[in-house]
Amino acid sequence: MFIVNSYTLAVILCFVTMLCWGSWGNTQKLAAKSWRYELFYWDYVIGMVLFALILAFTAGSIGEAGRPFIADLKQASGTSLLWIVLGGVIFNLSNILLSASTSIAGMSVAFPLGVGLALVLGVINNYRVAVSQGSKTGDVTLLVIGVLLVVCAIVCNGIASGRKGDSGVSKADQRKGIILALCAGVIMSFFSSFVMRAMDTTNFVSPEAGKVTPYTAIVVFTLGVLLSNFVFNTIAMRKPFVGEPVSYAQYFKGNCSTHLVGMLGGAIWCLGTALSYITAEKAGPAVSYALGQGAPMVAAIWGVFIWKEFKGAKKGTGALLAAMFVLFVAGLAAIVVAGL
Repeated sequence: MFIVNSYTLAVILCFVTMLCWGSWGNTQKLAAKSWRYELFYWDYVIGMVLFALILAFTAGSIGEAGRPFIADLKQASGTSLLWIVLGGVIFNLSNILLSASTSIAGMSVAFPLGVGLALVLGVINNYRVAVSQGSKTGDVTLLVIGVLLVVCAIVCNGIASGRKGDSGVSKADQRKGIILALCAGVIMSFFSSFVMRAMDTTNFVSPEAGKVTPYTAIVVFTLGVLLSNFVFNTIAMRKPFVGEPVSYAQYFKGNCSTHLVGMLGGAIWCLGTALSYITAEKAGPAVSYALGQGAPMVAAIWGVFIWKEFKGAKKGTGALLAAMFVLFVAGLAAIVVAGL
């Protein structure tokens, strides 16, 4: 299987993760022109499962290093598989809330608040797992500094979100979008640490028996997401946060291009997540997760400059957004250096 052999390459791939995690929301924005997010989310999940399988049977099955996907899956312990499925269930619940927040408050609010909070809490969770497994942890002081800078960036975004101009969304719905983003962030912070428990993040070439490679992890993870989606998204369809309920009949009436947009979003997210797992050995679970969760900065760029979500905002909002970007970049830089 393909294995990352240097910290430099690991950091580069972590930035690709960041781009993927911060950009998949664009597909939801595109689909939203004619498609409710609850319906989009089914295509999104299907796309991530299909892409995970493609990765497993290509990059996860080539070369002589490590265990190929099928062999790795066969030897995986039940405990490892359960940890990963649990991570998928937790992620799915959080991501549905994040998608709901995006549909209400926009990318430039939902991602910095939700995913930014997930970064802060997730780094702590992943660091604890790394310590318990003897994996690479990085410089604790720099990690803390990086996380604190990200917290400051989140605060700036939160203040700026309250200064948005008239976007056609009521103040009550705007508050609902912010609350959903914060709930999503708290829940999302836990999923990665569960998956890391099932992987031998110290040795991908000869991983411990019973534990899995990153490629097996991403397949089992996405299947956990798919299974839980029949529960979580069905509830969201029948009891939506905003608007009228939607049905499965409406989903099957969607055209091919609309479905493909959603699947593309899932594939983009899946690529980012797979790279986060693949880089965990060289960068360490805490650093690889933290760099990937720099996605809010990417999403905010899309939301501010492409989707114009802060058009008409009150005077001074631009300075807050600029401060957010600077703090995010500084925080990510500290996290990168922490892993050297």
